[in-house]
Amino acid sequence: MDAGATAARPGQSTLTRVRTRTVALALLLFVPGIASADPSQPSVEKRRQKPTEISADTEYNRGVRARVAKNWAAAADAFRKSVTFDPELAEAWNELGYALRNLKRYPESLAAYDRALKLRPDFPEALEYLGEAYVQMGRLDDARRVLDRLRPLDRGRADELAEEIAKAKK
Repeated sequence: MDAGATAARPGQSTLTRVRTRTVALALLLFVPGIASADPSQPSVEKRRQKPTEISADTEYNRGVRARVAKNWAAAADAFRKSVTFDPELAEAWNELGYALRNLKRYPESLAAYDRALKLRPDFPEALEYLGEAYVQMGRLDDARRVLDRLRPLDRGRADELAEEIAKAKK
């Protein structure tokens, strides 16, 4: 019997032996490395992923994650980088203002909200946050003016800002 032949087992038909031999040959031919496997090499090569390309979106998303964690410095850094990549991204300017406000860096925060509102004048979230910054700064008249702009755009946000103004008066 030649080396490639399979030994006949009692009760095994010739057709079964042929099928077994065909499967074994197919495995040797079509499965890479099975015939010459080197046990010292890993069976699956390590695959390297390309580093994530940094963009306005990746930095914005990093900022959102930092905001959720209330890591205001990291959030401000990420949103600042986001607007460096895309200066027209009103959402990133708004979030930058929010992070800076939480760092009590009010002048920078107001400038970021102003930029967001120049890009999107009827941006309810930016208006609400701007109003809240004015409340925190004790500028209640400015907060009320923002509230007047916000009311026709988003009643819920306007109610929240009105509540913050009312608390500050007490």
